[in-house]
Amino acid sequence: MHIHFIAIGGSAMHNLAIALHKKGYQISGSDDVIFEPAKSRLDKYGLLPAEMGWDENRISNDLDAVILGMHARIDNPELLKAQELGVKIYSYPEYIYEQSKNKLRVVIGGSHGKTTITSMILHVLNYYKRDFDYLVGAQLAGFETMVKVTEEAPVMIIEGDEYLSSPIDRRPKFHLYKANVAVISGIAWDHINVFPTYADYTSQFDKFIDTIEENGTLIYCEADADLNEIATQSKANVSKIAYAIPAHEIRNGITYLLPEETALKIFGDHNLMNLNAAKLVCKELEISEAEFDAAISSFTGAAKRLEVISADESTNVYKDFAHSPSKLKATIDAVKGQFANRKLVACIELHTFSSLNKDFLKEYMGAMDKADEAIVFIDIKSFEQKRMEPFSEDDVQQAFANPKLKFFNDAAKLKAYLLSLNYKNTNLLMMSSGNYAGFDLPELAAALEK
Repeated sequence: MHIHFIAIGGSAMHNLAIALHKKGYQISGSDDVIFEPAKSRLDKYGLLPAEMGWDENRISNDLDAVILGMHARIDNPELLKAQELGVKIYSYPEYIYEQSKNKLRVVIGGSHGKTTITSMILHVLNYYKRDFDYLVGAQLAGFETMVKVTEEAPVMIIEGDEYLSSPIDRRPKFHLYKANVAVISGIAWDHINVFPTYADYTSQFDKFIDTIEENGTLIYCEADADLNEIATQSKANVSKIAYAIPAHEIRNGITYLLPEETALKIFGDHNLMNLNAAKLVCKELEISEAEFDAAISSFTGAAKRLEVISADESTNVYKDFAHSPSKLKATIDAVKGQFANRKLVACIELHTFSSLNKDFLKEYMGAMDKADEAIVFIDIKSFEQKRMEPFSEDDVQQAFANPKLKFFNDAAKLKAYLLSLNYKNTNLLMMSSGNYAGFDLPELAAALEK
């Protein structure tokens, strides 16, 4: 098989390209720019394009298929040539389904917690040396790539994103996987540029339930009122299993599952609900509760999900992928709940299309109320790149309903302010799905220690 990737540098795209290369497929690809770590990974396997840019001469009838990434535009010359020649064109979720249609497919959906739940399941399966394929949205310890596809594995664990599949396929990715076992972790409005109303957004999860295979299983969080209503009212011919926060207690900054008192390396209500979802999936895969608990006790979390950058007896520094209002609130609640006697300095970078939309910004009302020091950072270049009207400090304070909140749009000034604070008996939480205009969080954490 000769597969060509248009926009091969994407996070999922380059991982799928490597996975298919390992499977023995002939892989070629193109992109106009490729960043790390994709660049080094592709180069390691001889898959890095010799030249950046698009070239219709890369497309011929010798190709078995083209996989089209979201980064490409609908007028991409390679895409147009493939359409002209009648070469089969897939989005990457379509191709993931092609690779897994004869396997048991577990699909993890939801506005938050997808990566963590998927990571927990992979950790447990790996712990017991099960054979499985996977697609996950973060780099995990013990896993070289974020995608694995083989002929032999009987099951595939798929993180199911609700965003669009490709520039020419406007269906949400998770609608294409046709789950046998599906999880929905919760619903919180996101992707306002694609789903302009909350009703538009929630309807995608209703449709997702309808894509589950006949007599399949839906595992869902009953603590989410809207999700609970959608799940219970769905007429889909599937078994429905609800989950909530498991019994637990916190002692000396460590969370224990009860009644067995299994010590965990993770914490927070959302992580505990994620754990229950993963446990129910593993039960469907014939892993007992006792076996699950034994394995999950060594799970340290997915990259950038409440990841510890530094820690001592007085101060922990975390980075987290949180960016939406619900994720922001849950992450702050988790750190405050785990360290009730420490102050919390919480900083969120807003940079997604939704978060920079003035109408959507009010969704953040109250999201940082539990932080002792609340900070919002927006790189002024984010507004310029997206051609959107910049926010003032007053705009942000009013939207968050927090007059004490501090606002920065210059990374150097933000860094200087963070370094000026007293961190005795205080944690620092840095939240973003971006990179704070490129400044180094481990370097910041090291400076705080000094």
